[in-house]
Amino acid sequence: MTVTTFHVEGMTCGHCVNSVTEEVGKVAGVHGVEVDLASGAVTVTTSAPLDWALVDAAVTEAGYTLVGTAELLPQAGGSCCGSGGCH
Repeated sequence: MTVTTFHVEGMTCGHCVNSVTEEVGKVAGVHGVEVDLASGAVTVTTSAPLDWALVDAAVTEAGYTLVGTAELLPQAGGSCCGSGGCH
């Protein structure tokens, strides 16, 4: 599994969180989406590295803006990239 955190601008309430969660959850290969309203962080769990452009399109469809760069997070007890040798 790959976990990537994106930052979204413009979310202000629970409805915003639900909209972003729903749209990002529709992206092929996404297994889980967690949104932190306070920080604007959207953490996406996938089976393979995720195309930033697909997440950007989903966030835009929800009515918000993806900002900054994505952060790849290693999985506990495993490799963040599937190669078995994270640095």
